Amino acid sequence: MNAGRSALLLLIFGCLSFAALAQKTKAQLQKEKQQNLEKIKEVEKIIEETSTQKKNSLGELTALNQRVNEQEKLVSSIKGEVGLLDNEISDNNDIILVLEEDLDELKKEYGSMLFAAQKANNSTTRLTFLFSAKSFDQLVMRLRYMNQYADTRKLQADQITKVQEELSGHVKEIRVRREEKAKLLNEELTENNNLVSLKQKQNSLVKTLEKEEKKLRKDLEQTKQAVARLDKLIEDLIKEEMERAARSKKGESVVLSNSFEENRNKFVWPVSSGFVSQKFGRQNHPVLKGIVTQNNGVNIQTTENEKVKTIFEGEVRRVAFIQGLGSTVIIKHGEYLTVYAGLKEVFVRSGQRVTTNQEIGKVFSNNEGVSELRFQIFKNTTALDPQSWLKNM
Repeated sequence: MNAGRSALLLLIFGCLSFAALAQKTKAQLQKEKQQNLEKIKEVEKIIEETSTQKKNSLGELTALNQRVNEQEKLVSSIKGEVGLLDNEISDNNDIILVLEEDLDELKKEYGSMLFAAQKANNSTTRLTFLFSAKSFDQLVMRLRYMNQYADTRKLQADQITKVQEELSGHVKEIRVRREEKAKLLNEELTENNNLVSLKQKQNSLVKTLEKEEKKLRKDLEQTKQAVARLDKLIEDLIKEEMERAARSKKGESVVLSNSFEENRNKFVWPVSSGFVSQKFGRQNHPVLKGIVTQNNGVNIQTTENEKVKTIFEGEVRRVAFIQGLGSTVIIKHGEYLTVYAGLKEVFVRSGQRVTTNQEIGKVFSNNEGVSELRFQIFKNTTALDPQSWLKNM
C-alpha cells in the first residue's frame, strides 16, 4: 500500500509540475496568438489602402505575403494550444487511472478492517484480550493498540473520501479541457480555411503581376536610381562627419556612441505600426525571377500618414528631398547615423537636437497607395542590419 501511495504522489506531483510549465507555455501561446491577431489587423488595413488605390500592385503583394505569414503564425499558435491540451488531458487520464486503482485498494483494506472489527466487536472478546495480558504494561499497550486500530479505520475512511474527491476533480478537469479543445479545433479549422484562401489570392496576384514584367522592370530601375541618390547623400555626409570628427574633441561623441550601443535590441520602431517589407542585404525580387537587389537597411510598409519617430537622441545632420523617394532625415548619434527616407512632411531642420521618440515627419504614400519608410543605421561607413538593433522586429 505504501509503495502504491508513493507512486501516486510522485505521479500527481510530476503532473502538477508539468501542468505549471504547460500553463506558462499556454499563456505564452495565447499572448503570441493575440499579437498575431493585432498584427493581422494592421496588415489588413495596409492591404485595404494599397488595393483601394490600385489593384494588383507590388505593394499589395508584399502586404499579402506578410498577411499569409501572420496567418501561418496564428495557425501554429492554435496548434500549439491544442497540443498542450492533449498533454493535459493525457496527464489527467493517467492520474484518474492511478486514483481508481488506489481507491479499489483502499476499499479492500477498509473492508478487511471492518470484517476484523466485527469479529473483535464482541465485548467479551475485547475484555478477554485486555485482561489476558501478563502485566499492567502489556494491558496498557493492548488498550493503546485497540485505540490506534480504531483511529486507523477512521483514517482509512478519510483517505477513501479524499481520493474520491480528487478523482471527481480530475474528471471535471478533463471535461473542461475537452470543451476547450473542441473550441480550439473549430478555430483551427476556420483559420486553416482562411490560410488556404489567402494563399490562393497570393498565387493569383503573383501570376497577374508576372504579366506586367515590363512595368515592374521600369519601376525597379526608377527605384534603383532614387536609392543611388540616397546612397550618394549618405556617403557624402559620412565623409563630411568623419572629417569633422578628426578636427574636434571626441568625448561627447564617444559617450553618445556608447549609449547608442547599450540600447541595441531595445530601440522602438520608427513607426507605430507596419511590417518589414524588405530586409537588409541582398534580396530576391518578389516577382521578377533572377533579379536581386541590395538593401542597406530595411523597408517598413505602414499605414497612410503614419508618423515617423527618432529611435534615439541625437542631432539632425541632413534634411534633403530625393526624387522618387521623398524627403530624407539623417540623424547623428556619435559614431552612428540613422536614416529615415520616404517622408512627405518633415518636422525638423538640419542642426536641430532631437530626443528619443520625437516625431520628425510623416511617411510618403506613392501613387499605388504604398506607404513605406526606408530605415537605415550606419556606424561610420558600415551599414548595419536594423533588425538586430530594433526591439521585436
